[in-house]
Amino acid sequence: MGKLLPHDHGQKTEAILERVPRLDQFQTVADIFKQLGDGSRIRIFWLLCHCEQCVINLSSMVEMSSPAVSHHLRQLKSGGLIVSRREGREVYYKAAQTQRAQLLHHMIEAMVEIACPSP
Repeated sequence: MGKLLPHDHGQKTEAILERVPRLDQFQTVADIFKQLGDGSRIRIFWLLCHCEQCVINLSSMVEMSSPAVSHHLRQLKSGGLIVSRREGREVYYKAAQTQRAQLLHHMIEAMVEIACPSP
């Protein structure tokens, strides 16, 4: 028998309690969401889901300084959401081809559609 709760509300919570992820697993999810806690970073990530770009082009696209864009890129890369490749002296960035990055991309697009409907 599973853990008994102080109050019995007639719900079968034992099955849920057996499947609940560990706290560190929820913390991993929280850390991923923390990566996207900045509108500029979400915008950069969204762009990189649609094209591969260098810092200079990204800076122009989002109207931010190169150092500011580089800061956001470091955050996104440390979270495993983007990847980079070097070609000569230039570094190009794009969204990682992972389930996590793809899911976040779809979530961002859905949230923009829900929260910012077109007139």
